[in-house]
Amino acid sequence: MMKDVCRHLGVVFTGVLLAVAACLESEAAPRESGVVVARRDAKPDKGKPEPKAEETKGAGKPEQVGSYGDWGAYVAQGAKDKTCYALARPKDRAPAGLNRDPAYVFISTRPSDKVREEVSIIMGFPLKEGEGSKAEVGGTSFDLVAKGTNAWIKNQAEEAKFVEALRKGSKLVVRAPSARGRVTTDTYVLSGVAQALEKVQKECP
Repeated sequence: MMKDVCRHLGVVFTGVLLAVAACLESEAAPRESGVVVARRDAKPDKGKPEPKAEETKGAGKPEQVGSYGDWGAYVAQGAKDKTCYALARPKDRAPAGLNRDPAYVFISTRPSDKVREEVSIIMGFPLKEGEGSKAEVGGTSFDLVAKGTNAWIKNQAEEAKFVEALRKGSKLVVRAPSARGRVTTDTYVLSGVAQALEKVQKECP
């Protein structure tokens, strides 16, 4: 078990994926630096500085409450709120041999914020910001908007459609250009995502 306490931040989630990575790779030693996952509603307007992270005391360590194929369901209990999420790592990453941090698809529910199944895609490297990244599932392509190492469904109104496509699909392919212009393709297996999301719904009704 990982001894580091994960931080639940008011503006960004940091350390959460580090703890989850330790669950997924239980034999790996904890690392000092984690992946920062920005919330959709925390994305700064163009031309404005990045929001500062403010720590919320009393945040709990994420606990895995279910494992379904390549997908896990997790719960993090904070001092005043609770976050539940489904998460997976890509089955394949191309081109091979590049030096990148781990990638994840992160589908979170935060009842206190009235947020349900918000999708964040973490690529593990600085992305070309703005447009150019895409996610394809079940023959349907969804435009992404990128900021830092994270990406979201560009049209928030399509997010529910995207999640429903994940539930019914077999494979998710994410293509995104790096800040240097190199396009990386991450492929996720969707077996288990429906069950993981059902568990998330039960934990965060």
